[in-house]
Amino acid sequence: MEIQEFVVNFANQFDDTELEVFTPETRFRDLEEWSSLTGLAVMNMVAKKYEVKITPAELKSVETIEALYNLVAGKK
Repeated sequence: MEIQEFVVNFANQFDDTELEVFTPETRFRDLEEWSSLTGLAVMNMVAKKYEVKITPAELKSVETIEALYNLVAGKK
């Protein structure tokens, strides 16, 4: 699992935000398009692509895409 691939997979959960906006340092909750539904889509993507389950509380505990990546990587 590589961070750039994870960033792209994360970005694919958004319909209107351009891919260039997403970097490992992106504070995803600050994005205009972020919502609870997007959060569910991210959790589903992590479960399907990386076979890792994260809880809503775990998702809430991270601020950046890189922090989420590290959380997922730590569970693999």
